[in-house]
Amino acid sequence: MGKIGFVFAGQGAQYPGMGRELCDASPAAARVFAEADALRAETSDMCFSGDSETLMRTENTQPCMFAVELAAAAALNEAGIYADMTAGFSLGEIAALTYSGAVSFNTGFHLVSERGRLMGEAADGCHAVMAAVLKLSNDAVSELAGAYENVYPVNYNCPGQVSVAGDADEMERFALDVKAAGGRYMPLKVGGGFHSPYMKGAAEKFAGVLENIDIGEPKIPLYSNYTGKPYEGDARELLSRQICSPVYWERIIRGMIASGADTFVELGPGRTLSGIIKRIDGNVKIYNVETKDDITRIER
Repeated sequence: MGKIGFVFAGQGAQYPGMGRELCDASPAAARVFAEADALRAETSDMCFSGDSETLMRTENTQPCMFAVELAAAAALNEAGIYADMTAGFSLGEIAALTYSGAVSFNTGFHLVSERGRLMGEAADGCHAVMAAVLKLSNDAVSELAGAYENVYPVNYNCPGQVSVAGDADEMERFALDVKAAGGRYMPLKVGGGFHSPYMKGAAEKFAGVLENIDIGEPKIPLYSNYTGKPYEGDARELLSRQICSPVYWERIIRGMIASGADTFVELGPGRTLSGIIKRIDGNVKIYNVETKDDITRIER
């Protein structure tokens, strides 16, 4: 096996019951959920027993996803599997930041909770939705979006898949344009227009939160959503600008592969990132970890 990249899932992958099986099977994962509950009492209960509507609210989604993702990472480490490099999609970047050792679990949980609160407030204050556009090139999606005042390409996921955020009314017309161009429009299970100008206020407020946070050097290479490259320069700027700027996920994965990663492990609910990575490069090995059994399938 070459190098291993841990990738942490983003918003939209959450589901009721996430993390329960891992918590029951792994003492290390259970300790992570206990830490999360000490900081936010309802976290594990919300993951294990919360309904879809509750989990979809951004202020809940982000700390809950963070807990599940770090629990999965702890279970992997408990089994002797460690990452050589790491990245996270959107909110997953806070989990990756924490896993890299740049901040403590307590600090990471505080950051993701504040991030979720601020982005939730911004989402409640606008009439925006998100969707994935499939089967069209990045340039084609950008050209279609450019015809609208409030529609923005925001996540460059992989060839033939770009996520778009925009005004809900404009997005209805945009969806028809996508279909007419031969593409597919797929609404996303998120509560706002993330990584777009709709989140500018949240990004500015999050920058204020970050001013008082001590962020160290990552102990392994950590990739930034904002640049698509390993962390360099002011981490606070990378984290705050990420909120209202596009995610360059394809660039991140290609960079990790160029740096020697031939195995990727997706941590957290679902297999969204696994599917995206497969489309970027079909030659790499990809695993996802939601349960203890998932860990045993990883080739050593």
